[in-house]
Amino acid sequence: MQGNTKFLICSAGIFVCYFYFGILQEKITRGKYSYDEVEENGAITRVEERYTYALALVFVQCLVNYFFAKGMLYVKPHGEDTTPTLYCASSALTYLLAMVCSNMALQWVAYPTQVVGKAGKPIPVMILGVLIGRKSYPLKKYIFVMMIVVGVILFMYKDKAGSKQIDGGFGLGELLILLSLTMDGLTGAVQERIKAEAKPTAQQMMCGMNAFACVFLVVALLLSGELIKFIEFISRHPSVLSNILLLALAGALGQLFIFLTVTEFGPLPCSVITTTRKFFTVLASVIIFGNVLSGRQWIGAIIVFTGLFLDVFFSKGTQKKK
Repeated sequence: MQGNTKFLICSAGIFVCYFYFGILQEKITRGKYSYDEVEENGAITRVEERYTYALALVFVQCLVNYFFAKGMLYVKPHGEDTTPTLYCASSALTYLLAMVCSNMALQWVAYPTQVVGKAGKPIPVMILGVLIGRKSYPLKKYIFVMMIVVGVILFMYKDKAGSKQIDGGFGLGELLILLSLTMDGLTGAVQERIKAEAKPTAQQMMCGMNAFACVFLVVALLLSGELIKFIEFISRHPSVLSNILLLALAGALGQLFIFLTVTEFGPLPCSVITTTRKFFTVLASVIIFGNVLSGRQWIGAIIVFTGLFLDVFFSKGTQKKK
């Protein structure tokens, strides 16, 4: 009973934190920001722009995550973290690339498309879990995942006439979602190894991954020149900074619950929880931001989340070591 209670608490924490996180993420990345630009002749032109700094956004998230985990370790010290540096750096890199690709995709696709696309996360987690994490799964797990695949295909397929993508029916946004899913699968597989070999606590895993992620991001921000552009954008639109900080805080709390779930129950149940909650984020996005879905997309979304709910109720605790 205690295990079930802990599972429900972790699930509720992920749901609440990332529901708010999703709303803020769409508000930041899909919103339009205006400012007055004074030209050389003294004329004032109204300029409209959008937020496009994915690396900077992820850096703020990782930095807040790191200090959040570090603070928890300071308040309640744990034993020494014996996670190999290579494992920690590898999981940080793949986790980082998954976040960057996911955020960048929002420049080309609506949030519901990103959400349902990312709902396919159990697919690469399972495949790479078998190949790298040395896991095996029962037949019904594969059936539920096939439902997710079919639903995602139905949702992501776009009629050419009604497509607003810059590259046609399958555009850059969808490609970035696929890359993000691949990185999610690699992250889950490496986390399985870390969990089995080093057995770190949730706070230690969160602290170590985000520390490496911050180092990688600082290098990327400096080399790309995005840091200066981000600072200039914030100076023109200071209200965006508060939303970014709230986003990072919600993400830090949500990530703590995610790492608690990973360390207690494994990456696959965690991926099922995080994708299940996205159904409600899709509904909120449709209602709040007016992202209209076609009938086919609604059918695809229902199939995806039906597969996820079935997996929650019938496949929990069925993972086996090879």
